[in-house]
Amino acid sequence: QVTLVESGGGLVQAGGSLRLSCAASGIIFRTNAMAWYRQAPGKEREWVATISSGGFAYYADFVKDRVTISRDNVKNTVYLQMNSLKPEDTAVYYCSALDHWGQGTQVTVSS
Repeated sequence: QVTLVESGGGLVQAGGSLRLSCAASGIIFRTNAMAWYRQAPGKEREWVATISSGGFAYYADFVKDRVTISRDNVKNTVYLQMNSLKPEDTAVYYCSALDHWGQGTQVTVSS
């Protein structure tokens, strides 16, 4: 059974930073790509970033240069470091792997 558990969300002022974590179990973590998505109120879920099993990172244009995705294959955890946060980054952030999803972690950026 694949389980993904996100953490690290919270309330931050514009310009601030947060680091999200996603702990995975039930998969061979090191061989799978991991991704982050987000869903703002009233909007569709959108892709944010992906890290391949080999550590290559890909980003949506709207977060490029502000976020860094990374992974720890010992801890089976993927991270999303977010800097220079904007109010429009407010959303529930989800971790995804192999078509499985975590429960999400809320990020709220105040102006």
